[in-house]
Amino acid sequence: MQIPAGKLTNWLIIANVVIFLLVWVFGWQQEAFLRGGMFPVRFSGDSLDLAAYGWMVPAWLTPLSSAFLHSGLLHLSFNMLMLLFCGRFVEQAMGVQLTALIYVAGAYAAAFAQYAVDSDSLVPMVGASGAISALLGSYALLFARNRVDPVGPIPGHIVRIVWLTLAWVGIQLMIGVAASGGLQGIAIFAHIGGFVAGLLLTRPLLRWRFRNA
Repeated sequence: MQIPAGKLTNWLIIANVVIFLLVWVFGWQQEAFLRGGMFPVRFSGDSLDLAAYGWMVPAWLTPLSSAFLHSGLLHLSFNMLMLLFCGRFVEQAMGVQLTALIYVAGAYAAAFAQYAVDSDSLVPMVGASGAISALLGSYALLFARNRVDPVGPIPGHIVRIVWLTLAWVGIQLMIGVAASGGLQGIAIFAHIGGFVAGLLLTRPLLRWRFRNA
């Protein structure tokens, strides 16, 4: 199977790799994570004394800035491999602008899903996994070949969204347990939030794109 071309996907990969290399070469990792990482506590009602740290990315932008920061080469490589595969197919089907919308929405959905389960955390969330999970959700919905029958009054496309979400939840839980013996160290719920965002956005955006067809 040939992977289609994708300008947006290519530029996202280039941006992620360049930022990672700059941060790594100049030893800016801690600085970058502190100033650009997504700290759930910054969205809670508790005040966080930022004056001691100097300038930081505004909290409302950190879901996006954190998506361009990675904790290591393995983290970056896995994310870029998933982005290369899923992103190009989604971009071919949805176009550049709608794919960008899904990506950004996934980053924000991931951040707020993580905030919802751990709002007091002082550990920064970094990585493009949440945004890429949205593209993966979109890819799964667009290219799943198995026909899904309705369940009672529930339409088939809703049933598909539900079982894809449950499958992704199960995979993320297994990854968390395998990686650390628990759910620590990996933003499981961020991945789930991004995936669900991709599932929910794809169908209406696809209809909107071809509204005049």
